[in-house]
Amino acid sequence: MSSDLSKIRNIGIVAHIDAGKTTTTERILFYTGKIHKHGDVHDGNTTTDFMLQERERGITIQSAAISCEWKGHSINIIDTPGHVDFTMEVERSLRVLDGAVCVFCAVGGVQPQSETVWRQADRYNVPRLAFVNKMDRMGADFRRVVDELREKLKAPACPIELPIGSEDSFKGIVDLLQMKAIIFDEATDGKQFSVMDIPDDLKDEAEIARAELVEKVADLDEEVMEAFLENGDLTNEELIPALRRQTLAGALVPVLCGTSLKDKGVQPLLDAINAFLPSPEDRPPVSASDLKTSEKVERRQNDSELLTSLVFKIASDPYVGKLYFVRVYAGVLKKGANAYNPRTKKRERIMKIVRLFADDQIEVDELHSGDIGAIVGLKDCTTGDTLCAEMKPCYLERITAPQPVMFMAIEPKSSADKDKLVESMKTLAAEDPTCQYREDEETGQTILSGMGELHLEILVDRLKREFKCAANVGKPMVSYVETVTAPSSVDFTFDRELGGKRHAVSLKISVEPLGRGEGVKVELNRAFTSLVQEKALQECVRQGLEDGVVTGVLARYPMTDILVTCQGAEIVDPEVSDEVAFRSAAMMGFREAAEAAKPEFLEPIMKLEITTPPESVGEVLGDLNSRRGTVLDMAQRGDMQVVHARVPLAKLFGYSTAIRSLTKGRASYSMEPDMFELAPSSVREEILSR
Repeated sequence: MSSDLSKIRNIGIVAHIDAGKTTTTERILFYTGKIHKHGDVHDGNTTTDFMLQERERGITIQSAAISCEWKGHSINIIDTPGHVDFTMEVERSLRVLDGAVCVFCAVGGVQPQSETVWRQADRYNVPRLAFVNKMDRMGADFRRVVDELREKLKAPACPIELPIGSEDSFKGIVDLLQMKAIIFDEATDGKQFSVMDIPDDLKDEAEIARAELVEKVADLDEEVMEAFLENGDLTNEELIPALRRQTLAGALVPVLCGTSLKDKGVQPLLDAINAFLPSPEDRPPVSASDLKTSEKVERRQNDSELLTSLVFKIASDPYVGKLYFVRVYAGVLKKGANAYNPRTKKRERIMKIVRLFADDQIEVDELHSGDIGAIVGLKDCTTGDTLCAEMKPCYLERITAPQPVMFMAIEPKSSADKDKLVESMKTLAAEDPTCQYREDEETGQTILSGMGELHLEILVDRLKREFKCAANVGKPMVSYVETVTAPSSVDFTFDRELGGKRHAVSLKISVEPLGRGEGVKVELNRAFTSLVQEKALQECVRQGLEDGVVTGVLARYPMTDILVTCQGAEIVDPEVSDEVAFRSAAMMGFREAAEAAKPEFLEPIMKLEITTPPESVGEVLGDLNSRRGTVLDMAQRGDMQVVHARVPLAKLFGYSTAIRSLTKGRASYSMEPDMFELAPSSVREEILSR
C-alpha cells in the first residue's frame, strides 16, 4: 500500500438498492488484480457480500471494507448497503470517507434512497463522482439521469463521458477529456479495450458536450478563466487540474457511465477516482474538541500530528472476536502501543491491527494518517469512540444513529437460553447502533427494535444461525414515540424511607415541546447548579431525567422532541438529600411534568415511490387513500407512471403483496423514513387499549 498520502483514496460506493454498487465494486477488484475471477450478485459469490444472509437475498446488509491498487494509487473502498433499513451503515461510512462514487441506475435514475445517500454525503461535505450504471438495460437513458441529478438533487452534474449506444447496442464511451472513443471487448470481460476516434454520428454531440464542460469549469475556476477567455478552450493540462479543484470544492460532480455487469466503463471510473476524488491531505483538518477545555482543536492529516482516530464500526469475526473498524485522521496507530479513549478515560492497548479485505484480514504493524483498518482486542470501546494520544486528549464528534421505527417481542425458548440471548443481543447492539433492545417491565418480555421488517428479520436470523440462540419471536410492530404538546412545570417532593434510611429532596422540573426531529435535550439551569454544586448530585439528576425520557408516560414508548430542565432544588437536609433522593425525584418529577404537558404519540411516516403501469394508477391511488396516504406528486418515466406519496408505516405491513396484486405484478416500490408526525386520535385510542 502507498505511504504517500497524495496517492491514497478512501472512497465509498453508495446508491439506491439494486443500482449496482456491489457489482461495480466487484469489477473494480477484478480490474485492479485483487481478484482473478469476478463474482455476480445473482450467483451469490461476490467478494464484499460475504454474509450468508447477503448471499441468500442478493442484497448488501453491512458495509464491507476492501483495499486495492490502481496505477500507483491505494484505494480503500467501502461497499455500502442500498436498502433503507441499513441506512446507518451508509451514515457511518460517509462519516469517515474522503470521497464517494454515487451509482445511479440508467433506467431508474434518481430514486428515493439515492436522495438519502446524497443528503448524507452533503452533510459530511464529501466530494463525489456519479456513475450511471446499467446502460445496457432496456429503457436506459443517460441524459435523463443527468437531468434528474440536476433537478432532483440540485447537483452540479457535469458529464465527462457520453455513452456510445444504449440498451443492447451499448458498447463503450466517449471520453470528453481525451476526445476519444473507448470500445470494450466482451470476450475478455472488458479487460481489453480499444481507443479510437469518435464515431462520426457522435462527433457533433461530443464537441458540444466538451465545450459545455470546458465552459462550466472555466466559469468556476479563476485560475483557468483567463486562458479560456483568450483561446475559447482549455488544454487538458489546464482542464483536468481545474476539474479536480472544483470537484474537491463540491462545485462540480463529474458524471460517468457504463455497465458493470457487462464489464464496460469501470477502468475509466478508476481513472476518475484517482484524478478527481480527494486524498486525505486534500481534506480540511479534522475538527476535534479538547477533553479538558472542550475548545475546538484541529488535527492535520499527517503522521507527525498527535494520534487522532475514530472507531466507526464494530463487527464480530468467528476467528478473532470483535473487529473495531478505525479511521486514522492524524498520527500513527501502532501495534503494541497505547491509545487513550476520552469517553472511558482509560488507556487501550493496541494488541493487533489488520487491513481488511472483506471477510479476510492481513495483519500489519501500524496504520498511518489517512488509513482505514481494524483493531482486534479492545476492552471497552463502542461505535463513535475516539482513540487518541493521552498527552493531549481530544474527542471527535460521535456518529448519531436514527430512531428505530419497528420492534418485536423476543423471548428465549428455555430459561437456559436467556443469558445467551441477552449476550447475543448485546453483541448485535454493539455492532449496529440502530439495533436496540430493552426489557418490558410489565410483561417481562425482551423488546428488539430496528429500522424495518427486513432489519428485524436479519437480526433474528443472525441470532438463530450465527449465535445459535433458540428464541420465539412476535410479529413486527410499529415503534411509536411519545412527545409533549404544551409546556408544564412541577415542584416535586420525594420523601421516602428506603432500607431504614430517609431520602428526601424537592426539585422543580419543567418540560416543553421542541420542533420535529430535534430529539431530547436535558438541561440543568444555573439556579439549580449554583445551589447544588456537587457534580455527583448533578449527574444523578441528569440520569434520573434521562431514565424518565426513555420510558415515556403514555405507553412506555421513549419520548422525543422535548426539552427537560431542572430549574431548582430545595434541600431538606444534606444527610437525607442524597444521590438516591435526587435521582428518584428527577425521574418521578419528570413523569409528573410530562403527564401535565399534554403528551401525545408520534408515528413514523414513510416516503414511498411507486412505479406502476398507467392503467393501474387508479387502483394504486385508491389503495394509498385507504392507508391514510398523501400523494405528493406524479410523473412519467418512460412508459411507466411514478407516484410519490407519504404513508404511515403502520399501514404498510404487507404492502409488497398488495401492490403486486393490484398491478398484476408489474409495479415496484421503494420507501424510506421521512419523519415522525402526531398520530391521530384513532391511533392513540388503539395503542392505549392494547
